Amino acid sequence: MFVIFGAAGQVGRVTATVLREAGHAVRAVVRDRLQGEPLARIGCEIAFADLLDTASVARAIEGAYAVQILCPVPRAHADPAAEMRRMINSSVDALEANPPQRVLALSDYGAEHASGTGISTLFHYFEAQLRAVDAQLTFLRSAEHMHNWTRMLPLMLARGVLPSLHHPVSKRYPTVAAQDVGALAAELLLDDRALNVSPRVVSIESERRVSTSEVARTVGELAHSHVIAREVPRGEWHAMLQAAGLGEQHARLIVDLYDAHNAGRIDVETDVSERYFGATTLAQALAAMLPAAVTAASTTVSR
Repeated sequence: MFVIFGAAGQVGRVTATVLREAGHAVRAVVRDRLQGEPLARIGCEIAFADLLDTASVARAIEGAYAVQILCPVPRAHADPAAEMRRMINSSVDALEANPPQRVLALSDYGAEHASGTGISTLFHYFEAQLRAVDAQLTFLRSAEHMHNWTRMLPLMLARGVLPSLHHPVSKRYPTVAAQDVGALAAELLLDDRALNVSPRVVSIESERRVSTSEVARTVGELAHSHVIAREVPRGEWHAMLQAAGLGEQHARLIVDLYDAHNAGRIDVETDVSERYFGATTLAQALAAMLPAAVTAASTTVSR
């Protein structure tokens, strides 16, 4: 049994689908019934769990051969770092008590740093806590996900501007499509080689690095409009993030993350020998997001 946490998400859904298409039993762990319905249709067993509830995590992993685990940043919480650490501790307690043969953790570029990288430090904590689990561990560190641009697309289409925390906007950085991460995760879960290393640290990014200027230009070309990237002055970051609905502490995590990005600290770790490259291009990923964004942009303009 392969147990996939976050199976309704961008990455987990692909992992679950690939495993089911290969004929494997999959338990898809979701938060509610509506999330589970599409996964049930492809033959997944559905389980419900709250990462803050060790007992529910324990029930979800019962009888598992392999577990794919993630820990999302709780955007709505006043102290997302503290809440995410509680989620990690709860999940790890369940895995320690009843370890499967394999655990694959969805992690991030920059997770090797213990401090000074904002959100990435939480993934460092995630990896550190998981090392106590008696299982074959794989840490799948991915670059910035292309689907993160979903939140910005309506603004780009409505106003023709992409505000950027990446400085300068011509700087090229690693990104990756969520579906490529999910497909690689399935491949790693199915890798039957006898490995003498745990944790196994694997990185994935797209074949070609991009800049924020290229993102803006590509959106403009796809939408037949004019979009430019604009560097948001460093002193305006915090206020802009809070105006977008993030709390004080979440905004601080983002500011610290982009400071580290712009200093060149968020990248593939030098010592990671297992590097993979996703085939999905920026244009392909943005084209898939665009129809919903066009509708959202029209709503924005009409208000």
